[in-house]
This record gives sequence, C-alpha cells and structure tokens, in this order.
Amino acid sequence: MTVTYTANVNTSKVISNFLKLLFRWRGSIYKLVWIDLFIFFSLYCLLALSYRMLMSAKAQEVFEDIVYYCNMHGNLLPLSFVLGFYVSIVMGRWWQQYTTIPWPDSIAILVSSSIQGFDDRARAMRRTILRYVCLCQVIVFTMISPNVKKRFPTYNQIIDSGLLLDNEKAIIENMDIAFPHYPKHWMPIVWAASIVMRARKENKIRDDYAVKTIIDELNKFRGFCGFLLYYDWVSVPLVYTQVVTLATYTFFLFSVIGQQWTQVADAGGSPNRVEQWFPFLTILQFFFYMGWLKVAESLINPFGEDDDDFELNWMIDRNLTVSYLIVDEMHQEHPELVKDQYWDEVFPNELPYADDAKRTGPPEASTAKLDYRANSSEQRRFHMSRDSTATNRSGRDNFLNYMLDKHSSSASFAENYHPSRRSTWEDISRLTFTEPLEAPEEDRPRRRRPSIRDSASVDFDELIEQRHQERRDRMRQRFLNMRGTHIRTTPSGGYTVAVLRTTSDEALGEEEDA
Repeated sequence: MTVTYTANVNTSKVISNFLKLLFRWRGSIYKLVWIDLFIFFSLYCLLALSYRMLMSAKAQEVFEDIVYYCNMHGNLLPLSFVLGFYVSIVMGRWWQQYTTIPWPDSIAILVSSSIQGFDDRARAMRRTILRYVCLCQVIVFTMISPNVKKRFPTYNQIIDSGLLLDNEKAIIENMDIAFPHYPKHWMPIVWAASIVMRARKENKIRDDYAVKTIIDELNKFRGFCGFLLYYDWVSVPLVYTQVVTLATYTFFLFSVIGQQWTQVADAGGSPNRVEQWFPFLTILQFFFYMGWLKVAESLINPFGEDDDDFELNWMIDRNLTVSYLIVDEMHQEHPELVKDQYWDEVFPNELPYADDAKRTGPPEASTAKLDYRANSSEQRRFHMSRDSTATNRSGRDNFLNYMLDKHSSSASFAENYHPSRRSTWEDISRLTFTEPLEAPEEDRPRRRRPSIRDSASVDFDELIEQRHQERRDRMRQRFLNMRGTHIRTTPSGGYTVAVLRTTSDEALGEEEDA
C-alpha cells in the first residue's frame, strides 16, 4: 500500500518534520538506489586505485587526458531537463490512474433507494447487482495487477471468494472459447443491467427515471474499468523511457571517469585534496539524479508490487463489504427522527469547542484596513459624476411633468395615469394627443456636449447619460408621429392601420378625385 506520512507533517515546527522522514526505510529513496549507488562507488574506487597503484607514467598521462575530456564535455547531456519532464509526466499519470479506479458506493446507494421491498426476491436483486459490479472490478484487477492475479489465478478462486457462481463461470468460459481475444469484464455489468430492467417490470422500481439513473451509473463504472485497461495497454512511449534511461546511465558513466582525482592541477592551481580521498559531491549528484529516475520507475505502473503501489486487494475486500452493507443491512434504515439541539434557537450562534482558546474569528476582508482618505480624488470624481447625472435626470423629469400637466384634463389621462404613480414615458405613450406635442423652448432639456477644450476631462458617465437622453428624444418623436394613426377592424375580424398623409399628399389626392 502507498506509504502514508501525512500524520507526521500535519503541523510545521521549528525543526522541520521532514527531517524525521529521512530516517524511514520503507518507500524511501535509500531502498531504491542503494544497489546502483554501491555499483557506482565500487567502479569509482576501482578506477582510483588503478590510477594510483597499477598504471605506469605513460598510462597515467592517457588516463588524465580521458578524465579531462569527460569532465569538460560530460555536462553537455541535458539530463536535468529530460529527467524532470519525464518524472512530471509519470507523476501526473500515476495520480490519474488512482482517480480512475471506480468505487461502487454510488451504485449501491441508488440500488438501495430504488429497488423497494424486504422480501427475498428484492433482497436477492439488490445483492446480486452489487456482486456483479464488484466482480467486474475484480476481473479488471486480475488483468492489470500481479498481486490480484496471484490472489485469483483462475475463476475457481473467485468462486471461493463468493463473487462468482458456477453457472456464471460456465457462461464466461464459453464466451472465452467463442471470443478468446477480447476481455469479458463487461459481462457482469450486462447481467446487472438486465436485473435492473427485470426489477422495473416486477414493479420493484417505481419509475423509469430511477432505472435510467442506475443504468447510467453502471455504464460509468464499466467505463472507468475500461480506462484502467487502457492505462495498462498504452504506456508512456517506449522511446521516451529509453532516452531517459540511456541519458542517466551515460551521464554517470562519464561522471565515474570525469570526476576522478588526478595529479594534474586545474587552471595552474594545486590538485584538489578533497577529491583525493572521497568524492562527496559526486556521490550526492548520483544520489539525486538516480533517485529521480527510480521514482519514475516505481510510479510508472502503480498496480505492481512496489511500496508506493495501490493496494488493490484491500479495495476488493472493502468494496464488497460496503456494498452489501448499503443494499442489505442498511436498506431503508435510519435513526429515529428527533428534534435537534438547536430546534428552539433555529440555528446556533456559536458551536462549542473542546478548547475554547482554539476559537477563531471570521476571516477579514482584503479591503478591511483600506484607508478611504487615500482615494479622496476618486471619490470627488464620483460625486461630480453623480451630480451631472442628477442634473440630466431633472431635465427629463421637468419635461415629463410639463406634458402631464398640459393634458391632465383629457379622458385618456384619467384612464392611464394615477397621481400616486411617478410620471414615466409609459404614461406619455398611453395618452391620445389631438395636437402636436411640443414643449416650449425654455422647458426643453438642454444637453451640454463636451467641447474640444475640455475633452481631456470628459466624464464617461455623463456621455452615457447623454446617449440615453438622445434615445428618449427619438422615442418621444416616434410617439408624436403616431398621433394621427387610426386603427379600425375589418369585417373579417382583422386589423388595418391607416396613417394620415402629409398636407402635400392630401392636396394631391383631392386633385385626383376631381
């Protein structure tokens, strides 16, 4: 099972909690790289002893030239980039595979709430549906996990566990013989869907929507099982894995030579005495880079037998137990309904704490400590814009009040206007005018257009209000143009609209009649 250490690092301390994790062996980097590190250090020591004790002067000169070449050109390999990108891909794939593992809990809750009845027939339906769901998952796990395959090498072991019956085994084996090249993990899901339909026909399920919901969840579960097979069939491209492995081992092949101590001084200085006795930084470099590669190697297939692989056998046991508990033991059962603790108070003002000192206040907004005086210029501009908008609105209201006062004696006004209502353009549109409505020149709302001189200080709110005023004027003119429109009905029940013509058009019509 995955090594869990969250409880050891739940709170940060003065002395880092991570330091304690360095002394753990299971799932550690030491367990992964110690064999490779031992081989690397043995080769390093062998070359160092050969150079100092076994080589002649001529051979030492040749060896020093090789060491210089490897040391100067070994860093040309882009190991950090290649290895880091590869590990990020493997880590993302590792977590995606875990989130793809399906859980039968949602199906169990739907089946328990949809298939009604306490008789043996209804109970058998609920339990069999969830058994088929778990059987589908077990068949998939045996195809992708060595641990699960060792637990269930054949169908006989699945029968012994109670997930499969003899007659069901015969059906699956016959299908394997007829179609040997395709997996059969979907067959239990088909059986479960058939039982759902039978329960609907026998009125164990009350409505079709519940049937559709259960079928959708079964298909979703089958889809996730199929995705697990896809992850098993389609791995990270082999060429990328080969490039990373070749780059890592080639780099350290050059390092085991290029990091050797020689008697030749670098850049005219004296030989390095630290490397003469122990290559500290070389060992650390190997430890980090090789550990990086081993992390990717252990996570690329999380269904194996590594320390950080998923414990699928535990999931099988858990899923079957929880499924039976939901659909059988807890079917339509719940605690007694009683009044809660805050029944009279409706809701709690404060919930209790075991240690009242742990109580914290509500989170503070990001602008809670903002000084409003720092934004005085913006506030002055806002008030100026609001005053300008109020001036424009007052001009509109004066015009509306003038029109309503002028026609307050008309019958249409009495029908469409009430004194308690505020005068609006809708009131004006309901009036029947017998003469052109033109406001006096002094009462018309005047608009001030920004000039070039003060264009730099134009208020956009004022411009927007001016555009609205122009639109209202156009609407007013449209209402005035409709004053001569007459609507009459035809004998067939339809409506025709006759618009009065202009004076020139009427004179032309009279001449034609004469």
